[in-house]
Amino acid sequence: MNIAVLGAQWGDEGKGKIVDLLTPHFSIVARYQGGHNAGHTVYANGRKFVLRLLPSGILHEGVTCVIGNGVVVDPQALFAEIDEISAAGIVVGDRLVISDKAHLILPYHRELDLLSEARRGERKIGTTSRGIGPAYEDKIARRGVRVGDLANPGSLRDAVEHNVAARNRIIGDSVMDARVVLDDLARAWQRMRPWVADVSLFLDRARTDGRAIMFEGAQGTLLDIDHGTYPYVTSSNATIGGVCTGLGVGPRAIDGVLGAAKAYTTRVGEGPLPTELTGEMGNRLRESGQEFGAVTGRPRRCGWYDAVAVRYAVRVNGLDGLALTKLDVLDGLPELQVCTAYRCRGSVLHEMPGELAHLTACEPVYETLPGWTAPTRGVREFKRLPAEARRYVARLEEVTGVPAAIISTGSAREDTIVREDSVAGRWFAR
Repeated sequence: MNIAVLGAQWGDEGKGKIVDLLTPHFSIVARYQGGHNAGHTVYANGRKFVLRLLPSGILHEGVTCVIGNGVVVDPQALFAEIDEISAAGIVVGDRLVISDKAHLILPYHRELDLLSEARRGERKIGTTSRGIGPAYEDKIARRGVRVGDLANPGSLRDAVEHNVAARNRIIGDSVMDARVVLDDLARAWQRMRPWVADVSLFLDRARTDGRAIMFEGAQGTLLDIDHGTYPYVTSSNATIGGVCTGLGVGPRAIDGVLGAAKAYTTRVGEGPLPTELTGEMGNRLRESGQEFGAVTGRPRRCGWYDAVAVRYAVRVNGLDGLALTKLDVLDGLPELQVCTAYRCRGSVLHEMPGELAHLTACEPVYETLPGWTAPTRGVREFKRLPAEARRYVARLEEVTGVPAAIISTGSAREDTIVREDSVAGRWFAR
């Protein structure tokens, strides 16, 4: 069975842990979009790993990891990540496959990202300024440089010289030398070349051979360029359609879809967050949940669970189940709030409005549930959760319409409940 694991909120839902947990059931883990702006944090063998470009299955020996054409790749960031995990004893070797059609993030993309964000002023998006957006812009404008272009020095030189010249016209206080960029790319190609392949063909042959594939998304549904809270979104399709366009596989290659969602809600950067808590409770969730960006260290905005947003993710992605993460962060709270609808302009909405101004004007309609005092951290059987925690999970299932197939109760792989009694849970029964 081939499944997709993706974010059902505004990113940072704990997808890295879930992918790492499920990897032993799969032969291949394939990343289909995004760049090194999103960090998937995995705790394994007593160590913390932050994976930015490498799929989260890379920590498992014998598993092949794929970077698809929908990903934008900064070669230096990729090499630094490989070197980092190699120093920790994780051998990449021939277990990595990179699409020859993946676009590259080059030095001028990072500069243009910083410039663009500065020029937005109060309308800034809150990007990580790693060049992801400008790289996707070049891709859409048909002036991008792809991994496979590194094998063709002549056409590569023309493209880089053209783009660097454009950069020098835009940024007048300094001059970039195209020859330096080309020399760096030549060195990058020597290291990258053994991993480069036609990913669509590779995955098709893998399916023919009966190898199980897990498709890994970055960011989250509400950050999708088409289906997120535009313009406060990322530059790629984090939703389920990105699997097909970002890896070159057909929709029938996906047998199931698992959405990761926190037991509360967070968001990084600008944009609407209807359930945001700005006072003591927001700080409590942030500190208890260690809600700081894995890549940037930026504090995340925190709020109560937003069932309207997750229902939207269920619909857009066709979710079969949820991986509910960070339940233990709610330990000790006397009561919990769940947003079941929005109140906006005199109406009660049960579905997320598409217009940003409309969503920004929405106020959450809350339902109050009792909290629990007994700890859930490290609990590995559903029946051993406090009764109030079980009731909370059951209510989230009711208001989102899909089962919580997996429940995370801590950062370690083992601190997880896999519910074999749910449809999705049976996929991963150990």
